[in-house]
Amino acid sequence: MIEGSVSAALEPIISLTLRGPSGRTARLDAVVDTGFNRHLILPAALVRELELPWTGRNLVTLANGSAATFDIYDVTVMWDGQPRDVDAYAVDATPLAGMALLERHRLLVEVEEEGRVVIEARA
Repeated sequence: MIEGSVSAALEPIISLTLRGPSGRTARLDAVVDTGFNRHLILPAALVRELELPWTGRNLVTLANGSAATFDIYDVTVMWDGQPRDVDAYAVDATPLAGMALLERHRLLVEVEEEGRVVIEARA
């Protein structure tokens, strides 16, 4: 089970531990974004710090309807106590945990400041 809390801006926040191929790790807070259907958005500076391997580029349609191309990198995220290799988009924006990361999980959000965020594997 992964637990977090709701921010004053009513954003569900979880903390993630990430690992690059050299073994270097970092911890960051990410907003759970149900409108983002990929795994992760990470700051470009963190991608460089962890020396994540580049795997390609992808054209993405943003929430405002515009299109943008982003670089994609491989990263290992500790997810529910287990290492999981996922794609991360390098974007200088708020770190996001998307729906692909939550696939086969249940999400509970108590939508109030300091409310609980719980992500658990489905049986």
